[in-house]
Amino acid sequence: MIKIIECPRDAMQGIKEFIPTALKIEYINQLLKVGFHTLDAGSFVSHKAIPQMADSAEVFASLDWKMSNTKLLAIVANEKGAEQAVQFNHINYLGFPLSVSETFQQRNTNASISEALIRVSNIQHIAKESNKNLVVYLSMAFGNPYGDNWNEQIIADFIKQLLDLDIHIISLADTVGSATPLQIESIFKSSHQIIKNQAELGLHLHAAENQVFEKATAAFLAGCQRMDGALKGFGGCPMAVDNLVGNMDTEILLSAIPAHELQNPINQNELKEAIELANALFLKYH
Repeated sequence: MIKIIECPRDAMQGIKEFIPTALKIEYINQLLKVGFHTLDAGSFVSHKAIPQMADSAEVFASLDWKMSNTKLLAIVANEKGAEQAVQFNHINYLGFPLSVSETFQQRNTNASISEALIRVSNIQHIAKESNKNLVVYLSMAFGNPYGDNWNEQIIADFIKQLLDLDIHIISLADTVGSATPLQIESIFKSSHQIIKNQAELGLHLHAAENQVFEKATAAFLAGCQRMDGALKGFGGCPMAVDNLVGNMDTEILLSAIPAHELQNPINQNELKEAIELANALFLKYH
Protein backbone atom coordinates (compact mmCIF):
# COMPACT_ATOMS: atom_id res chain seq x y z
CA MET A 1 0.00 0.00 0.00
CA ILE A 2 1.27 3.45 -0.94
CA LYS A 3 0.84 6.62 1.08
CA ILE A 4 0.36 9.73 -1.07
CA ILE A 5 1.94 12.87 0.37
CA GLU A 6 0.73 16.14 -1.14
CA CYS A 7 3.25 18.98 -0.87
CA PRO A 8 1.74 22.49 -0.99
CA ARG A 9 4.80 23.72 0.92
CA ASP A 10 7.09 22.61 -1.89
CA ALA A 11 4.71 24.03 -4.50
CA MET A 12 4.79 27.47 -2.88
CA GLN A 13 8.24 27.90 -1.38
CA GLY A 14 10.06 29.07 -4.51
CA ILE A 15 7.50 31.74 -5.45
CA LYS A 16 9.02 35.18 -4.90
CA GLU A 17 5.79 37.16 -4.53
CA PHE A 18 4.38 36.50 -1.06
CA ILE A 19 1.16 34.49 -1.16
CA PRO A 20 -1.31 35.91 1.37
CA THR A 21 -1.64 33.74 4.46
CA ALA A 22 -5.42 33.52 4.07
CA LEU A 23 -5.05 32.02 0.59
CA LYS A 24 -2.56 29.44 1.84
CA ILE A 25 -4.96 28.45 4.60
CA GLU A 26 -7.90 28.20 2.18
CA TYR A 27 -5.90 26.03 -0.21
CA ILE A 28 -4.49 23.68 2.43
CA ASN A 29 -7.88 23.33 4.10
CA GLN A 30 -9.27 22.16 0.76
CA LEU A 31 -6.40 19.68 0.41
CA LEU A 32 -7.31 18.30 3.84
CA LYS A 33 -10.65 17.20 2.38
CA VAL A 34 -9.18 15.18 -0.50
CA GLY A 35 -7.95 12.15 1.43
CA PHE A 36 -4.18 12.36 1.03
CA HIS A 37 -2.28 10.43 3.69
CA THR A 38 -0.14 13.46 4.58
CA LEU A 39 0.20 17.13 3.67
CA ASP A 40 3.66 18.68 3.66
CA ALA A 41 2.09 21.99 4.59
CA GLY A 42 4.82 24.34 5.80
CA SER A 43 8.30 24.75 7.20
CA PHE A 44 10.02 26.20 10.22
CA VAL A 45 13.21 27.43 8.60
CA SER A 46 15.07 30.72 8.19
CA HIS A 47 12.71 33.43 6.94
CA LYS A 48 15.65 34.96 5.08
CA ALA A 49 16.32 31.72 3.23
CA ILE A 50 12.67 30.87 2.42
CA PRO A 51 10.58 34.04 2.95
CA GLN A 52 7.46 32.40 1.49
CA MET A 53 7.25 30.15 4.56
CA ALA A 54 7.54 32.94 7.13
CA ASP A 55 3.87 32.52 8.07
CA SER A 56 3.92 28.73 8.58
CA ALA A 57 3.10 29.01 12.29
CA GLU A 58 0.01 31.07 11.49
CA VAL A 59 -1.00 28.67 8.72
CA PHE A 60 -0.71 25.57 10.92
CA ALA A 61 -2.61 27.31 13.73
CA SER A 62 -5.53 28.07 11.38
CA LEU A 63 -6.06 24.73 9.65
CA ASP A 64 -9.32 22.76 9.97
CA TRP A 65 -7.38 19.60 10.73
CA LYS A 66 -9.93 18.06 13.12
CA MET A 67 -12.33 17.25 10.29
CA SER A 68 -9.71 15.31 8.33
CA ASN A 69 -7.85 12.02 8.62
CA THR A 70 -4.92 13.53 6.74
CA LYS A 71 -1.71 13.92 8.74
CA LEU A 72 0.45 17.04 8.71
CA LEU A 73 4.18 17.38 8.10
CA ALA A 74 6.47 20.37 8.61
CA ILE A 75 9.99 20.71 7.25
CA VAL A 76 12.72 21.78 9.67
CA ALA A 77 16.41 22.48 9.07
CA ASN A 78 17.72 22.52 12.62
CA GLU A 79 16.84 21.98 16.27
CA LYS A 80 15.29 25.45 16.64
CA GLY A 81 12.83 24.72 13.84
CA ALA A 82 12.01 21.34 15.37
CA GLU A 83 11.27 22.94 18.72
CA GLN A 84 8.88 25.35 17.00
CA ALA A 85 7.13 22.61 15.03
CA VAL A 86 6.49 20.30 17.98
CA GLN A 87 4.50 23.04 19.70
CA PHE A 88 1.66 22.10 17.33
CA ASN A 89 -0.03 18.93 18.55
CA HIS A 90 -1.59 18.32 15.14
CA ILE A 91 1.75 18.23 13.31
CA ASN A 92 2.44 14.50 13.05
CA TYR A 93 5.72 14.49 11.14
CA LEU A 94 8.89 16.55 11.07
CA GLY A 95 10.82 16.39 7.81
CA PHE A 96 14.59 16.99 7.60
CA PRO A 97 16.53 17.38 4.31
CA LEU A 98 19.79 15.43 4.54
CA SER A 99 21.83 15.57 1.34
CA VAL A 100 24.28 13.04 0.01
CA SER A 101 25.88 16.05 -1.74
CA GLU A 102 28.15 18.15 0.48
CA THR A 103 27.62 21.19 -1.74
CA PHE A 104 23.84 21.00 -1.54
CA GLN A 105 23.83 20.33 2.20
CA GLN A 106 25.67 23.63 2.68
CA ARG A 107 23.37 25.46 0.26
CA ASN A 108 20.19 24.06 1.76
CA THR A 109 20.84 24.05 5.52
CA ASN A 110 24.10 25.97 5.93
CA ALA A 111 25.74 22.90 7.46
CA SER A 112 28.12 20.13 6.47
CA ILE A 113 26.88 16.57 6.12
CA SER A 114 28.56 15.61 9.40
CA GLU A 115 26.88 18.55 11.14
CA ALA A 116 23.57 17.64 9.53
CA LEU A 117 23.79 14.09 10.87
CA ILE A 118 24.20 15.51 14.37
CA ARG A 119 21.10 17.62 13.75
CA VAL A 120 19.22 14.51 12.63
CA SER A 121 20.10 12.78 15.90
CA ASN A 122 19.05 15.81 17.96
CA ILE A 123 15.83 16.36 16.01
CA GLN A 124 14.98 12.68 16.32
CA HIS A 125 15.23 13.09 20.10
CA ILE A 126 12.99 16.19 20.00
CA ALA A 127 10.47 14.36 17.80
CA LYS A 128 10.33 11.30 20.05
CA GLU A 129 9.88 13.44 23.15
CA SER A 130 6.83 15.01 21.49
CA ASN A 131 5.42 11.80 19.97
CA LYS A 132 6.22 12.92 16.43
CA ASN A 133 7.80 10.91 13.63
CA LEU A 134 10.87 12.16 11.78
CA VAL A 135 11.03 11.78 8.01
CA VAL A 136 14.55 12.12 6.62
CA TYR A 137 14.77 13.10 2.95
CA LEU A 138 17.97 11.93 1.26
CA SER A 139 18.28 14.72 -1.28
CA MET A 140 20.41 14.42 -4.41
CA ALA A 141 19.90 10.67 -4.05
CA PHE A 142 19.99 10.18 -7.83
CA GLY A 143 22.97 12.39 -8.61
CA ASN A 144 23.79 16.09 -8.36
CA PRO A 145 24.78 18.97 -10.66
CA TYR A 146 27.82 19.94 -8.58
CA GLY A 147 30.24 17.16 -9.41
CA ASP A 148 30.11 15.74 -5.87
CA ASN A 149 30.74 12.01 -5.57
CA TRP A 150 27.66 9.89 -6.13
CA ASN A 151 27.01 6.17 -6.46
CA GLU A 152 24.59 3.62 -5.06
CA GLN A 153 27.02 2.59 -2.33
CA ILE A 154 26.96 6.15 -0.98
CA ILE A 155 23.15 5.93 -0.74
CA ALA A 156 23.47 2.58 1.03
CA ASP A 157 25.94 4.02 3.55
CA PHE A 158 23.62 6.94 4.34
CA ILE A 159 20.68 4.58 4.85
CA LYS A 160 22.73 2.47 7.26
CA GLN A 161 23.62 5.59 9.26
CA LEU A 162 19.97 6.61 9.45
CA LEU A 163 18.93 3.15 10.61
CA ASP A 164 21.58 3.39 13.34
CA LEU A 165 19.90 6.64 14.43
CA ASP A 166 16.57 4.77 14.67
CA ILE A 167 15.01 6.66 11.74
CA HIS A 168 11.91 4.80 10.57
CA ILE A 169 10.93 6.85 7.50
CA ILE A 170 13.42 7.58 4.72
CA SER A 171 12.46 9.30 1.48
CA LEU A 172 14.81 9.29 -1.51
CA ALA A 173 14.70 12.74 -3.08
CA ASP A 174 15.59 13.77 -6.62
CA THR A 175 15.96 17.48 -6.13
CA VAL A 176 16.90 18.46 -9.70
CA GLY A 177 14.91 15.98 -11.80
CA SER A 178 17.77 13.78 -12.95
CA ALA A 179 16.43 10.36 -11.87
CA THR A 180 15.66 7.77 -14.54
CA PRO A 181 13.17 4.90 -14.16
CA LEU A 182 16.06 2.41 -14.24
CA GLN A 183 17.85 4.32 -11.47
CA ILE A 184 14.70 4.40 -9.38
CA GLU A 185 14.22 0.67 -9.78
CA SER A 186 17.85 -0.15 -8.99
CA ILE A 187 18.22 2.13 -5.95
CA PHE A 188 14.91 1.05 -4.44
CA LYS A 189 15.79 -2.62 -4.76
CA SER A 190 19.24 -2.17 -3.19
CA SER A 191 17.81 0.08 -0.46
CA HIS A 192 15.10 -2.44 0.44
CA GLN A 193 17.78 -5.10 0.89
CA ILE A 194 19.42 -2.91 3.55
CA ILE A 195 16.25 -1.66 5.22
CA LYS A 196 14.33 -4.93 5.21
CA ASN A 197 11.45 -4.12 7.61
CA GLN A 198 13.27 -1.55 9.72
CA ALA A 199 11.97 1.58 7.96
CA GLU A 200 9.49 2.88 5.42
CA LEU A 201 11.01 3.89 2.08
CA GLY A 202 9.55 6.74 0.08
CA LEU A 203 10.23 8.92 -2.94
CA HIS A 204 10.23 12.68 -3.48
CA LEU A 205 10.82 13.42 -7.15
CA HIS A 206 11.03 16.58 -9.16
CA ALA A 207 10.22 15.78 -12.76
CA ALA A 208 9.03 17.24 -16.05
CA GLU A 209 5.36 16.54 -16.76
CA ASN A 210 6.08 14.04 -19.54
CA GLN A 211 8.28 11.96 -17.22
CA VAL A 212 5.98 11.64 -14.20
CA PHE A 213 3.95 8.58 -15.21
CA GLU A 214 6.98 6.49 -16.13
CA LYS A 215 8.91 7.43 -12.98
CA ALA A 216 5.92 6.90 -10.67
CA THR A 217 5.26 3.51 -12.25
CA ALA A 218 8.89 2.48 -11.76
CA ALA A 219 8.74 3.49 -8.10
CA PHE A 220 5.46 1.67 -7.54
CA LEU A 221 6.77 -1.53 -9.09
CA ALA A 222 10.01 -1.24 -7.09
CA GLY A 223 8.14 -1.21 -3.77
CA CYS A 224 7.86 2.50 -2.94
CA GLN A 225 5.78 2.91 0.22
CA ARG A 226 5.18 6.67 0.19
CA MET A 227 5.24 9.03 -2.77
CA ASP A 228 5.27 12.84 -2.82
CA GLY A 229 3.54 15.04 -5.35
CA ALA A 230 2.04 18.49 -5.85
CA LEU A 231 -1.11 19.30 -7.80
CA LYS A 232 -0.34 20.50 -11.34
CA GLY A 233 3.36 19.85 -10.71
CA PHE A 234 4.06 23.28 -9.28
CA GLY A 235 7.12 24.04 -7.21
CA GLY A 236 10.70 22.92 -6.88
CA CYS A 237 13.65 23.60 -4.63
CA PRO A 238 14.91 27.21 -4.80
CA MET A 239 18.13 26.20 -3.02
CA ALA A 240 19.15 23.67 -5.68
CA VAL A 241 19.44 25.29 -9.12
CA ASP A 242 18.38 28.52 -10.77
CA ASN A 243 15.76 26.88 -12.99
CA LEU A 244 13.28 25.05 -10.79
CA VAL A 245 12.25 21.55 -11.82
CA GLY A 246 8.65 21.06 -10.75
CA ASN A 247 7.21 18.42 -8.47
CA MET A 248 5.52 15.22 -9.60
CA ASP A 249 2.03 16.19 -10.76
CA THR A 250 -0.24 14.42 -8.27
CA GLU A 251 -2.95 13.73 -10.84
CA ILE A 252 -0.50 11.88 -13.09
CA LEU A 253 1.06 10.15 -10.10
CA LEU A 254 -2.37 8.87 -9.04
CA SER A 255 -3.06 7.62 -12.55
CA ALA A 256 0.06 5.42 -12.32
CA ILE A 257 -1.01 3.70 -9.11
CA PRO A 258 -4.03 1.35 -8.91
CA ALA A 259 -6.65 2.83 -6.57
CA HIS A 260 -6.74 -0.33 -4.46
CA GLU A 261 -3.04 0.14 -3.71
CA LEU A 262 -3.58 3.52 -2.03
CA GLN A 263 -3.38 3.61 1.77
CA ASN A 264 -6.08 6.31 1.83
CA PRO A 265 -8.94 6.59 -0.69
CA ILE A 266 -9.07 9.81 -2.69
CA ASN A 267 -12.31 11.82 -2.80
CA GLN A 268 -12.50 12.72 -6.48
CA ASN A 269 -14.97 15.57 -6.00
CA GLU A 270 -12.80 17.25 -3.38
CA LEU A 271 -9.74 16.63 -5.55
CA LYS A 272 -11.46 18.45 -8.42
CA GLU A 273 -12.15 21.41 -6.11
CA ALA A 274 -8.51 21.41 -4.98
CA ILE A 275 -7.27 21.39 -8.58
CA GLU A 276 -9.45 24.39 -9.41
CA LEU A 277 -8.05 26.25 -6.41
CA ALA A 278 -4.50 25.28 -7.38
CA ASN A 279 -4.99 26.59 -10.91
CA ALA A 280 -6.34 29.92 -9.64
CA LEU A 281 -3.69 30.28 -6.94
CA PHE A 282 -0.65 29.42 -9.05
CA LEU A 283 -1.89 31.36 -12.07
CA LYS A 284 -1.84 34.48 -9.92
CA TYR A 285 1.29 33.63 -7.92
CA HIS A 286 4.05 31.92 -9.87
